[in-house]
Amino acid sequence: MLGWLRRLFVQPGNPPTVAEPLWQEVERRLPFLNFLSIAERQRLRSMAIEFVRKKQFYGAHGFAVTDRIMLEIALQACLPVLNIGLQAYRGWVGIVVYPGEFVIARQVMDEDGVMHEYDDPVLGEAWEGGPVLLSWFDEAQAPHGVNVVIHEFAHKLDMANGAADGFPPLPPQMSRTAWREAFSVAFEHFCEQVEKGQDTVLDPYAAEHPGEFFAVAVESFFLDPNGLRDAFPAVYDQLASYFGLDPANVKKADQSLR
Repeated sequence: MLGWLRRLFVQPGNPPTVAEPLWQEVERRLPFLNFLSIAERQRLRSMAIEFVRKKQFYGAHGFAVTDRIMLEIALQACLPVLNIGLQAYRGWVGIVVYPGEFVIARQVMDEDGVMHEYDDPVLGEAWEGGPVLLSWFDEAQAPHGVNVVIHEFAHKLDMANGAADGFPPLPPQMSRTAWREAFSVAFEHFCEQVEKGQDTVLDPYAAEHPGEFFAVAVESFFLDPNGLRDAFPAVYDQLASYFGLDPANVKKADQSLR
């Protein structure tokens, strides 16, 4: 059954609007948006509505994807592309939402050529050319310091030019050499920290692969910008140029729309 928000998009007439109380309820759950100016927040809202119109949401295992959940996902997915544009997410439409952690069946071949199957518990996954799979938690049960939506949509940006390798398509004004140097040096240093068991700003999972380092760094860029800037200033500067946003600079921010 279509929710209220989805029904608006199949009805003729004026473009749909979302009631201010619903926006405020959703944004209360996303305090990391507070660095945005009023104008940026309005653009993000408009982009989120367009995102909901263009994408298809599905609830797995009978999970009900409510209007609030759709908007919350849309705002987070659109934040990284606020100044890039929704065209960065073209070529696929599906978003599958699971009620919490879910399992994906994997296959791996050992050195003797024997195929092994196993179940991999995950919080999310982005498929190249395919859907985004997301886990959803009640506010009190959400994993601390993790943003599944931003993480998986960072992978989608990375996949725009092929496999997720930590090197998404860059705007013409950015240097590919500077990006590669900033991320390769930071990734090498980070892996050394993890191997030594040192405390790190980023989740140790980021050491798995340069693509995971990029996605986790994007999470940190929005959730803990000062921490990322202090630990990896060159990476922070590259992401600030890429996204056209500077969340560590809150001086211009308006805390709410009134």
